[in-house]
Amino acid sequence: MKISGLENTLILIRGAGDMATGTAWVLHKAGFPVIMLEIPNPSAIRRRVAFSEAIFDRTFTLEGVSCLLAKTPEESKHFAMNGQLSVLIDPELKSLEAIRPVILVDAILAKRNLGTRKDMADFVIALGPGFTAGHDVHCVIETMRGHSLGRLIYDGTAMANTGIPGQIAGAGKERVIHAPAAGKLTLKHDIGDIVDKETILAVIDTSEGPVPVKATISGVLRGIIRNGFIVSKGLKIADIDPRLTEQKNCYTISDKSRTIGGSVLTAVMTYLSGRQ
Repeated sequence: MKISGLENTLILIRGAGDMATGTAWVLHKAGFPVIMLEIPNPSAIRRRVAFSEAIFDRTFTLEGVSCLLAKTPEESKHFAMNGQLSVLIDPELKSLEAIRPVILVDAILAKRNLGTRKDMADFVIALGPGFTAGHDVHCVIETMRGHSLGRLIYDGTAMANTGIPGQIAGAGKERVIHAPAAGKLTLKHDIGDIVDKETILAVIDTSEGPVPVKATISGVLRGIIRNGFIVSKGLKIADIDPRLTEQKNCYTISDKSRTIGGSVLTAVMTYLSGRQ
């Protein structure tokens, strides 16, 4: 049985990285028309589970849901109203007037507000820190791992960003790799590969010669930026999961992303039911 009205409740999501993708996947499965917005050259680490890949490949499929690259706001809206998820290149929200969403979700996860306001849609949701519920958005979703992950906040802010990645099998900040130099990235290993500590994952071509990017721990290469990407020094470019048996997790939506997506759906349904 379909819930009446959902097919007319257009939802616009800023961002198409792995967390935004989990949210889009859940909302699409629930029956909402969804459009995602991205930058022209997204730097998703967990790109095997990010609809932002459609920017490069024109289409991307994750767990049975396909996302198409839309050329115009009108095309993205046409896709959405016909049950097709799409991503549109529009980091500055220039398409807002043409799309006219009922609900807007800021899922950029920039740890700061990049211009989202609560007057941009009837109901505006933001993921993580950088927003104040009741001020610049209507609802904030907690993104910090732990007891409060996914909590709906209608007054106040999410927990401040600590800058320390969540622990996985005892590994925290050491599992995340940042570019040691600026230049063009050439991959030697790709997502899903099992690597040892000190393995050369990639090489950055710089004006002074190649600079190797080495694995900081042993494990499964869960995420790494696309081959050929121009990186800046210090940019997060890779993520290693120390659990050697978790290769399949590289290609499915994460527990955190599913939790956040479910929380966004709860916030949306709470708003539509008038029970907020």
